[in-house]
Amino acid sequence: DASLVSLIESSFARFAARPAFHNFGTTITYADLDRLSRHLAAHLQSAGLGKGDRIALVMPNLLQYPLALFAALRAGLTVVNTNPSYTARELGDQLRDSGARAVIALETSAHVLAEVLHDTSVEHVVITTAGELLPFPKGAVINFVTRHVKHLVPRYRLPRTVSLRRALADGAQRRFQAAHVTADDIAFLQYTGGTTGTPKGAVLSHRNVVANLDQLNAVWGGLIEPGVEIVITPLPLYHVFCLTCNCLLFAQHGGLNVLITDPRDIPAFVRELARWRFSIITGVNTLYAALLAHPGFAGLSFSSLKIAVAGGMSLHPAVARKWRAVTGRPMIEGYGLTEASPVVACNTPDGAQDGSVGPPLPGTEISIREGDVEVARGEPGELWIRGPQVMHGYWNRPDDTRNAFTDGWLRTGDVAVLEAGGRLRIVDRKKDMIIVSGFKVFPNEVEAVVESHPAVAESGCIAVPDDRSGQAVAVFVVPRPGHRVSIEELRQYCRERLAPYKVPKHIEFRDTLPKSNVGKVLRRKLSVE
Repeated sequence: DASLVSLIESSFARFAARPAFHNFGTTITYADLDRLSRHLAAHLQSAGLGKGDRIALVMPNLLQYPLALFAALRAGLTVVNTNPSYTARELGDQLRDSGARAVIALETSAHVLAEVLHDTSVEHVVITTAGELLPFPKGAVINFVTRHVKHLVPRYRLPRTVSLRRALADGAQRRFQAAHVTADDIAFLQYTGGTTGTPKGAVLSHRNVVANLDQLNAVWGGLIEPGVEIVITPLPLYHVFCLTCNCLLFAQHGGLNVLITDPRDIPAFVRELARWRFSIITGVNTLYAALLAHPGFAGLSFSSLKIAVAGGMSLHPAVARKWRAVTGRPMIEGYGLTEASPVVACNTPDGAQDGSVGPPLPGTEISIREGDVEVARGEPGELWIRGPQVMHGYWNRPDDTRNAFTDGWLRTGDVAVLEAGGRLRIVDRKKDMIIVSGFKVFPNEVEAVVESHPAVAESGCIAVPDDRSGQAVAVFVVPRPGHRVSIEELRQYCRERLAPYKVPKHIEFRDTLPKSNVGKVLRRKLSVE
């Protein structure tokens, strides 16, 4: 029956002197977060925002994010996590759909917000700068570089906005009123393409997210030492994977989250890793592959590392093997989706490292089905789930909610196999499956084979129309720097490792592949030239 508010306020009291978040050389403690989030919550209340109102957070991994997150939750607001790289169309659609009444945004997104604000329900805007919570002169230097060297702040005009600094000063003069948040109140509208591809807000209650934290603690509880862990956080906190598994889980245990604002800058990322005796790191397959490819990564100390957690996309075996060879530590793969807060299944450090995503979390029911019929164990089918972490439905979309559920089961749209020992293996997205002359081809399998070639950095596999077979396999390949491989050589490599109908008919080399905000290759944006 606990809420996220009671959870974080307990951490504020237990770990007051402990460091909570670090970014750009600056650390804030749990006591700092308690004080500052209380001031910001009081300011938001004074602006007329009340329990259940939606507030959009538009910022990357900065100290401002956890501050704004905890302030919003303590004020009883519903958080709408928003990608700061959204276009005006994307941002406007999300603000209108959620009915957000307030926005806290980094100034790099202010010009986009200015384009759409007039057509939304937003009444109150707080703008922050990259260096606003950093000491002088560091904060001033970062703001100068952001604005005048990198030119990341286009001109904008936003009337009636306040700076974060002014909002905090205002809130410090006001009395904060506890919002009496319950477990059934809505904590997040977490937007996702869901099982149909149309962006919509998954309604996640405090109970959903706390339940998922409890489930993770049941699996990993013996691994986490309260007040000790140092967690590397390169994925965006506005993404549900990092929100739950980094921000909230380790805040609950008094851990220190080291926030990486731009994980695409791999040299800077590796330099930051060298400064810490980190014990946990989370990421996605593409990020781990990029780290392993950097010449300085293998020279880091991994003496304190307990586990690396991979989620958000399929972990390719070659990456997992190389990670263990370099670090001496296992890479733990899990599976989840936004609609499940997000974790459904995960491995443990002493579990099987065989490409499965582990058993379902405690209290999570699963069913593997073809249509409405459960398939035999070991056979692939669509994964259906039930559990306390599963969303209430999609915000203001009753038809989509009905289509996503059958008799209380959430149909995930992912193809999975239930293996011996109750472990799940995720085969692929149902919608991404390729049918070649009636035979099923799963892109994940093709990508894993292609990326095991020493000259390949990453790949993306899709279906293309074919007159003879209906569909054919196409793969897009990014070579490793300094490596060369021909199309025919790569095709022959696949012939030796894949059934004939799975061998790519079309192979194209690309400099880059389109990716999501967490680094997942966006297959839907790939097409044969």
